[in-house]
Amino acid sequence: MTEVSTIKQDIARELDQLPLELQRQVLDFAHALGRSFPKGVQGKRLLDFSGIMETEDIKAMSEAIESGCERVDMNEW
Repeated sequence: MTEVSTIKQDIARELDQLPLELQRQVLDFAHALGRSFPKGVQGKRLLDFSGIMETEDIKAMSEAIESGCERVDMNEW
């Protein structure tokens, strides 16, 4: 049996001993823990992409973002 499955079984056993309201609190806590982890990939995995864009392209993208962000287009919808 793997350590993960043992942990899951231990948690399930402990949960079975708790009243429903405390089980909900444990579930809420588990959800909060899951949301606290950053999503994405490690930076070292992105190093393969280093240098594939031209500096001018990056500048153009940055300028487009700066000029177009945080503006509301009332006719968009």
